[in-house]
Amino acid sequence: MKVAVFKEGIPDERRVALVPDVVARWVKKGVTIAIEAGAGDRAGFNDDAYRAAGAEVTPDRSHLWQTADLVVAVTPPTHDEIGSMRSGAMIMGFLEPLDCPLRMQTLADRGVTALAMEFVPRSTRAQVADALSSQASAAGYKAVLLAAATLPKYFPMLTTAAGTIPPAKVLILGVGVAGLQAIATARRLGAVVEAFDIRPETRDDVQSLGARFVEMAIEEETSGQNGYAKAVSDNLQARIQATVAERAIGADVVITTAKIPGRRAPIMITAETVDQMKPGSVIVDLAAEQGGNCERSHPGHDIVTDNGVHILAPMHLANTVATHASLQYAKNCSALMDWLIQNGEANLNFDDDILSAVCVTHEGNVRNDRVRGLIATLNESQSSPESMVLVS
Repeated sequence: MKVAVFKEGIPDERRVALVPDVVARWVKKGVTIAIEAGAGDRAGFNDDAYRAAGAEVTPDRSHLWQTADLVVAVTPPTHDEIGSMRSGAMIMGFLEPLDCPLRMQTLADRGVTALAMEFVPRSTRAQVADALSSQASAAGYKAVLLAAATLPKYFPMLTTAAGTIPPAKVLILGVGVAGLQAIATARRLGAVVEAFDIRPETRDDVQSLGARFVEMAIEEETSGQNGYAKAVSDNLQARIQATVAERAIGADVVITTAKIPGRRAPIMITAETVDQMKPGSVIVDLAAEQGGNCERSHPGHDIVTDNGVHILAPMHLANTVATHASLQYAKNCSALMDWLIQNGEANLNFDDDILSAVCVTHEGNVRNDRVRGLIATLNESQSSPESMVLVS
């Protein structure tokens, strides 16, 4: 079996899907690992390290796409790359199945088996393969460092000859993995931290890290599948925005992490709230990839508002700690490969709940019900008279 790893095609992507230590483990199992030359350079892993681990290193990118049995990637393949894959091949990575469902249909039409790391179940057994969590942790850590570097104040309380400097006040919105890591990092830097989440069961996690949980009466069911937050009613959303505004106006730093899989990120900080925040305060919007939690965010850009609020909306922030992010991601992928590869050959056992969950396409079909529904909706939209007029 031949496993291929490529230099990621997105210009700003620094991570690599497999690192030399993981490669060596699979080579010992009799699996051929082929690495595109330079694939690990931006993450701190050079070609010599891969050769020492037993990998084949080649500059022939197109040949790798055509001959790989399994492609392990960080980001989704392009249309041309999908076209280069042979029928029956497999690809594993962050494939964005809910954001780009038509790509899944293209993979199915090509006869490619697609394994989406986004769909690893939130279960104890699957935890070692949970790439969303490992990358979110890196993003939450780095978000606090960005905020600290931007804020024109100290984070910790300092007692000096010139007087006592109070600690920075940090508000974390969304207490998933990224939010919890942000709380822990901000606390280590000495800030006073409070956090808000619409899932009441996160209260204990927040308090265990020494932060204050922002209380709010919520009557709706707010926990969705796999522990993620779910979309809420317009009335509750308005109340959430009001609660957030009360806390954000007094904060020095606000870090937002609220995402809903397959949907636009909810607006938690309105433009009116930004207008009332203190000059020099900082917002780091970790939901920028889904449009952002702040109404004033510009995904991929940093801006300063007229009233002096810094709004940072970085994309794929785990990239900025590419070495450790790659180490974690490679171990996530290797764990999934443990279930997928038996005796050096692929064994896609759909009786295994993990493999069944992550496998989006197989043998020409889209297996995931939600992805199929999105594809049907998009196809209906494109075939409607209104869309036909727009196209013409």
